[in-house]
Amino acid sequence: MDRDETEIDRWTVEESERLADCRVFAVERRRMRRGDGRADDFFVIRSPDWVNVVALTGEDERVLVEQWRHGVEKVTLEIPGGMVDPGESPYRAAVRELREETGYTAREWYGLGWVEPNPAIQTNRCHTFLARGAEPAGRPSFDRNERCRLVLRPFSEAGRLVAEGIIDHALVVVALHRESLRRAGVLAPSKPTAEESQA
Repeated sequence: MDRDETEIDRWTVEESERLADCRVFAVERRRMRRGDGRADDFFVIRSPDWVNVVALTGEDERVLVEQWRHGVEKVTLEIPGGMVDPGESPYRAAVRELREETGYTAREWYGLGWVEPNPAIQTNRCHTFLARGAEPAGRPSFDRNERCRLVLRPFSEAGRLVAEGIIDHALVVVALHRESLRRAGVLAPSKPTAEESQA
């Protein structure tokens, strides 16, 4: 495959200003300068890292949640997930989110990597974890404005639910794809380190 030899200039931050603090993210204006001297303002969303959990029962059922999403103003079908708290490792956040949103815990945990949700305007990463041997351990513990409905579906239905638009959250689609790559032997999962387990 031929490669375009266009040189990509790097930009450097000359100054930044926080414009809004919106609880779960902040909006920041950055004055940026390109290598050729051109300068302009760009706006980014500064957010904590997120986690997603592909939780599977012993019968290979996915532990899913239905919840209201304000951006699209509808109920969506997703996997458990949420924000990484300050000082918390992504792994510990994944364990916490699974328990809080579903009441489930899991015997085995593996990292399936991370993605940048939207590198054009966002600063964070979304980490995907596989939780095997998921089983109920009590009642969910929702945040103040959060309510989720538990749904169990066979993993074998994942492709169909995505193809039919029943699951349409982009980061959930990525997480399910990563688990499919693991099953195909293309992606090697990683066990959480001792340090990740403590943080």
